Amino acid sequence: MEESSKVVHAIYTDDDTLMSAVKKVKAEKYHIEEVFTPFPVHGLDKAMGLAPTRIAIASFLYGLTGLTVAILMMNYMMIEDWPQNIGGKPSFSYFHNMPAFIPIMFELTVFFAAHLMVITFYLRSKIWPFRKPQNPDPRTTDDHFLMEVAVDGNESELLKLLNGTGAVEVNLVDKAH
Repeated sequence: MEESSKVVHAIYTDDDTLMSAVKKVKAEKYHIEEVFTPFPVHGLDKAMGLAPTRIAIASFLYGLTGLTVAILMMNYMMIEDWPQNIGGKPSFSYFHNMPAFIPIMFELTVFFAAHLMVITFYLRSKIWPFRKPQNPDPRTTDDHFLMEVAVDGNESELLKLLNGTGAVEVNLVDKAH
């Protein structure tokens, strides 16, 4: 078995125990490949040393795209293409009709931001239709937490460390298979 394809799976039954274990493993300078949890664990990304996400910036840009589409669409439809006199409102200026257009601008801003964020999340996570699940242990979708740590010629020390962190199960696994 090639050394670089081996990982250790440490399974926990409590999120606080997992957080403590992640901090101990990081303090010992081991590389945590991934952590699988049945629900989001607050502060786990910071404890693992992950970089902050830029998804809020993407959301803002998607919202601006939606707002721009709404403004251009309403200006073309209601002012340029087919101006109508609705309730005595002037049909020659977008600016004079803007209060009536605010709900449409809001809805398209939210629509674009929400839908493009979901698409971005799926593409970024490499989740697409018909992709085989990558979960190493189905119990992590119910009530267990799994920490996957890379083995780099330090197998016995790593197993000893993980057994001392409160793991209910520690397994050496070959990721190549």
